[in-house]
Amino acid sequence: MNRLDRILRGVGERTGICFRVVFSDGRQYQNRDGVPAFTLTFRSRFAEWRVVLLGHVGLLEAYATQAADIDGELALAFRTAYEGGLDMRFRPLVRVRNRWHEALYSNASIAQAKANARFHYALGTDFYRLWLDHPYMMYTCAYWADGAATLEEAQQNKMEHVCRKLCLKPGETLLDIGCGWGGFSFYAFERYGVVPTGLNTTPEQLKDMRAEITRRGLEDRIKTVEADFRDVPGQFDKCASIGVLEHAGRDQISEVVQAHADCLKPGGIGMLHFIGHVGHYETEFFIRKYVFPGGWIPSLAETITAMERAGLEILDIENLRRNYAFTLDAWAERFDANWERIQAIDPKKFDEKFRRIWRTYLYSCAEMFRASRGYTHLFQITYSKGNVGSSYPMSRAHLYVEDMTP
Repeated sequence: MNRLDRILRGVGERTGICFRVVFSDGRQYQNRDGVPAFTLTFRSRFAEWRVVLLGHVGLLEAYATQAADIDGELALAFRTAYEGGLDMRFRPLVRVRNRWHEALYSNASIAQAKANARFHYALGTDFYRLWLDHPYMMYTCAYWADGAATLEEAQQNKMEHVCRKLCLKPGETLLDIGCGWGGFSFYAFERYGVVPTGLNTTPEQLKDMRAEITRRGLEDRIKTVEADFRDVPGQFDKCASIGVLEHAGRDQISEVVQAHADCLKPGGIGMLHFIGHVGHYETEFFIRKYVFPGGWIPSLAETITAMERAGLEILDIENLRRNYAFTLDAWAERFDANWERIQAIDPKKFDEKFRRIWRTYLYSCAEMFRASRGYTHLFQITYSKGNVGSSYPMSRAHLYVEDMTP
């Protein structure tokens, strides 16, 4: 029995999911009786050695380049990896590659941060429109409260949840940091009558947001600024930062949190929505290299420490981890259902390698947030600049009343 055999048999013994492996020399292994949920097929010895040397990263790279195939339920393949402990921590060679990636693509410089953001978010509105919710196109964790049946309902639940945490009132100024295509800005304007400013470093997204503002005739009501989230212009009554902190970089957490404090007027309220680790861990290398270059997942503890140092009072912390699993399930299902339409946009850009990388990203992250032994969560921290005033609610009751819009 060679080393790869031992690795995969160990996984097979620790998971209840039935699977089959077909090795490049024709040998087969199935971990238990039954119909396999998926079959992993290696096309070459090189692909097999990648797994031995690089663990799960080697397997994912082999799958992306078609040196290995996974036929059947891809979600269950990733669930098997988590349940079976397929070396989801970093092997020495992967650790070196991760640090080299950090040296080349760190978000420490604003120019590189912009380039990193464009790598992912500038793939085109037509691409994202095919699998995100309509019409708001929120590309962050939804909120599957009260039996939400669709992605659209869950994303509007999320935006309403954030609005209530911020206690938005008509006429207040709102900074929407990392605004994407402006979904939250439009929602907060429509429902609460605030005056939003969308800040984004990706010009392609802002171009489409500005076109929608013009189409609605809202040029005097909703503003946009192309800038890094460390270069916020002015101060605002409220601040929503949804899915931004993960792009701060390994050593920029304090700097970015301070920017979130500086953008608020004294006594202002903010809401920080981000993926965070419980404990200090390296950020997943495959996702950093192929999906979110320069990204870094901070720990909850270091984020809170940075907020304290910035003079922010923590009002509430909520963990929506399980909601992200459902959100990614919905995205993955829509991505697969619309793949032919995605590929038709640009067959060279959206090729088979792209499809496999993005299926890996969507399905593996869903299982990561679902894993019982996982350490990656989704936090919403509500905070104030300085101690909050007496007008802020004393309990969470305002989050759950039937209707509280003005």
